[in-house]
Amino acid sequence: MRLQAEDLRLQSIGWRLATGNAAYCDARPAIGLLLQDMANYTEPARMRAAAGIAGDIAVQVVVPGSPAARAGLDANAEILAIDGRSMADLPPVKAGDWQRLTALHDGIDAALAANGKVRIAWRGAEGRLREETIAGVPACPSRFELLDSGGRAVADGKRVLIGRKFAGFEYGEDEIAAAIAHEFAHNLLSHKLWLRKVGRKQKNIRTSEREADRMMPWLLANAGYDPQAAVRFFERWGPGNDGWIFRARTHDGWDERAEGVAAEIEGMQSLVQPGGQADWRRHFRRETGS
Repeated sequence: MRLQAEDLRLQSIGWRLATGNAAYCDARPAIGLLLQDMANYTEPARMRAAAGIAGDIAVQVVVPGSPAARAGLDANAEILAIDGRSMADLPPVKAGDWQRLTALHDGIDAALAANGKVRIAWRGAEGRLREETIAGVPACPSRFELLDSGGRAVADGKRVLIGRKFAGFEYGEDEIAAAIAHEFAHNLLSHKLWLRKVGRKQKNIRTSEREADRMMPWLLANAGYDPQAAVRFFERWGPGNDGWIFRARTHDGWDERAEGVAAEIEGMQSLVQPGGQADWRRHFRRETGS
C-alpha cells in the first residue's frame, strides 16, 4: 500500500535521527515498530481482508535493521498479544477513534521504559505463530506520525506530525530528513513547555523557530546525513512555500533561515568529532533556556 510505503519512509528517517542522537538526549529504549488498528478505517472488514488478518491489530511498518525487524516482525503481521495482553480482549472502538492505537503504543513504550524490553506474539507468514521478547535500543523519545490529510509539519512536544501532502516529501532523503529534524528539534528542546511558560508571543515563537533551525545540522550530522541538507531544504522549499510578503511573523524568511543554518554549520565544524558525531548537548547554544 502507498500509505505503508510513505509511513516506512518517515519512520526510517525518524529512526535514524532518534537513534543517531541518543548519546545527547534523555534516551529511552525503542524497537522501531509502528502498529495499525483496522477499527480506525471506515471499512475495517475490507482492510482486514487486504492485510490477510482476522483481528484488528497488525504491523503497519517495521524499520529495517531495528530490533523489531531483527525479531522477524514484518508489515501486516497480525499482533496477537503484547506483554501477555491479548488483542482479542481490547475494548471495541468506533471508526476513526485513534485512542486505542495510541494506548497500545503507550503500553509498548511503558514496558520498554520499565524493563528495556517487551514481549510480542504475532501471526506471521503462512499463519506461523511467533512470540519474542524484543530488547530496545537507545533512542531520543519522539514518535513520528504521518497524517492522512494536510501538508503541514508540526511538533507537539511528544510527536512529529507530517501531512502526506507536505511539499518536502518530493525532495531527496537528506532534505526530507532536514525538515523532520526541525520538528524533532522542537521536541528535544522542549519548546512547547518553554512557550507555555513565557507565553506564545510572536517574538517568543520566532526565537524557538530560530533555535530549531540551528539545531537541524547537529541532528543531521549525528544521523549520518549531510548537515548542508538543512540549507538546501530552505533553498528549495522557501521560494514557493514561505509566503513572501504574506509570510508568518512567527518565522524568519526562508533566505534568512538558510543563512542562519549556514552560519551554524560553519560554527559547529570545529566541534564535530572525527567519527562525525556532534555533541549538541555540550556545545549547542541555547536561546530558550535548558
